[in-house]
Amino acid sequence: MSEDYGSVRITDEVIAVCAAKAALDTDGVHSLVSGITDTIQKNILGKSPESRGVKINQSDGEIVIDLFITVEYGVKIPSVAWNIQERVKREVEEMTGMHVIYVNIHVQGIHFEDNGE
Repeated sequence: MSEDYGSVRITDEVIAVCAAKAALDTDGVHSLVSGITDTIQKNILGKSPESRGVKINQSDGEIVIDLFITVEYGVKIPSVAWNIQERVKREVEEMTGMHVIYVNIHVQGIHFEDNGE
């Protein structure tokens, strides 16, 4: 017997925070890079989004995620990107129960280690 009690909608912000955490926990990732909308939100609203550098697109129970990152100098970028894709897909699908179609990685820069000079 199945009864319908209503529906649950997971906001893009919740998915983005989960994706951001998963990406930042991946070896070789230095940071996520804010886009223009995050900069506007910070300057106008005075708040910095926890999901900066993440763009979510949901439709029909499927998710497309775009991540804008900087990587550490010396890492193999294709390997880091693959690891991010695998980790983000797994964690978002486990959290939401929705299907992640794509995790697109946009490498925006390389972070060089500060040597104190």
